[in-house]
Amino acid sequence: MKNTELKCAVQAILFASGVPVPLETISRALEQKPKQTQLILEELIREYSSEEYGIKIVRLEDSYQMCSKKEYGEYIRRVMDIKRNAPLSQAAMEVLAVIAYNQPVTKAFIEQVRGVDCSGVVGSLASKGLIEEKGRLELPGRPLLYGTTDNFLRCFQIENLDELPVPVNQEEIGNKEKSAANDENNEESVNNKKDNNKENDFAVTLI
Repeated sequence: MKNTELKCAVQAILFASGVPVPLETISRALEQKPKQTQLILEELIREYSSEEYGIKIVRLEDSYQMCSKKEYGEYIRRVMDIKRNAPLSQAAMEVLAVIAYNQPVTKAFIEQVRGVDCSGVVGSLASKGLIEEKGRLELPGRPLLYGTTDNFLRCFQIENLDELPVPVNQEEIGNKEKSAANDENNEESVNNKKDNNKENDFAVTLI
């Protein structure tokens, strides 16, 4: 297949799927190596980033999906009569953050971190497709484990979890550690200067 045909085939696959499609799956369908398929996808991503298109292709970890650009969401809602979703509550954002940074986690772990019951919030996030069950913990009762979904990555416009911002507390800890290290280095430098001065004084005394 020519490059143009491959690009058309990829667009058709993503358009028809409507959900994230793994790179490996697309490669098998095209009978191409994953590296070659990825180059085609990256080329399409650049093309669809142009203002001439109302849709785009996004990468979600090792999968790809075709979707509309967010700036045209209102027009889509008018046509499809979709009600605007209510924004996530502060409690939902906190639970989502706990899961995103610590996944997979149990509901008990989330409640231990937040100090309150989170059953309703966890259920709401699951119904919105932002989190999902990731198996069970091998402990008595085998509690469910939760983690984020591809929809979570798409909603927050990131390719993978490595792109999550550094938590504020962790950043503060890092800054404190750097400050402490600098203080230790400065103190060590001062002590070295004192030791050098003592050695010089001793040398002067010997002379």
